[in-house]
Amino acid sequence: MKLEELTEYLVKNLVQDKEAVLVEREDGDNGITITVLVSKEEIGAVIGRNGKIANAIRTIVQAAAYTTKAGFVKINIDTK
Repeated sequence: MKLEELTEYLVKNLVQDKEAVLVEREDGDNGITITVLVSKEEIGAVIGRNGKIANAIRTIVQAAAYTTKAGFVKINIDTK
């Protein structure tokens, strides 16, 4: 499974409006940047209290990147 597909799967299972989720990948010199865009109403469900859910998503995706030797992955979560 690709890293952006994994991220999209995780985020879509957290929100009510699955169609409003947009995941983009950008490869750079410092690794991979995955940008997740969700609606303003559901940003709290993706970030979680004190950022715990966002950190869990980052940990899962980084572990998947490690197993595939993809390098460092940075995940940005924002609203549309």
